Amino acid sequence: MRLIQFKLEDEIRLGIKTEKGVIDVKQAATLLSINAPSRIEEVIAEGEKALLQLKELAAKEVSYLSEDEIIYAPCLTQPEKIICVGLNYVDHARESNMEIPSSPVLFSKFNNALSAHNQTIALPKNAEKFDYEAELVIVIGKEAVNVSKEEALSYVFGYTVGNDLSARDLQFRTGQWLLGKTCDEFAPIGPELVTADELDPTNLDIQCRVNGEIRQSANTSDMIFDCATIISYLSQHLTLKPGDIIFSGTPDGVILGNPEDQQVWLKSGDEVQVYIEEIGTLVNVLE
Repeated sequence: MRLIQFKLEDEIRLGIKTEKGVIDVKQAATLLSINAPSRIEEVIAEGEKALLQLKELAAKEVSYLSEDEIIYAPCLTQPEKIICVGLNYVDHARESNMEIPSSPVLFSKFNNALSAHNQTIALPKNAEKFDYEAELVIVIGKEAVNVSKEEALSYVFGYTVGNDLSARDLQFRTGQWLLGKTCDEFAPIGPELVTADELDPTNLDIQCRVNGEIRQSANTSDMIFDCATIISYLSQHLTLKPGDIIFSGTPDGVILGNPEDQQVWLKSGDEVQVYIEEIGTLVNVLE
């Protein structure tokens, strides 16, 4: 199932993306007198019960919104944690002049960084070196503590597309990366959240384009630590909660990886597209 969140006046609504268009779950459930969750957090919390309600709803005669009517919201808005994995592709670690990690390199973003598909992202005034990072994003579906690698993917609710936008001059101001990673709107995700039963996260093409030019092109099979390893590793050290978001790392091709005299940083007016096979394309324009 492909789920979105969209804005309607001051409300964030849950939508089901279908070949015919988008179903406004709240509107359709009210008209049909069917019980159904109205927010993505409810779907994740209630699990299979909620997904069955949504499938029942989608099978009915309902009206559809066209995609050009939709103002997207982030496909999740209230994660307890946003965890990011750095240097998780060999070529990206090499282009960044950093050692190949023997354990996942972790940092975080906060909820202020979340933004949506088609949202215009304001670049902060106190930085200059803006970079993109195309990433597969994992969304946890149930509490995970000390889970094995073999069990780990069963704790996933679904996957979406993410861009770990980075202000490199802020990121490397000190030994801690946080400042350059969690600027406002620097974690766009979407457009859709695809449930885990619909894809294999170990073999997905991933690509980033800037103003139509391909900058990154790889496959999730190139990860140093695959999704199952990441989830298992994290769960040995902290409790993963339903709705937690994990940015799983970016392949080579970032601006930081170019020789210094060839580093042309992102600027106002640039359009960044991040594509992941079987999920979709996340688009943002910078200002």
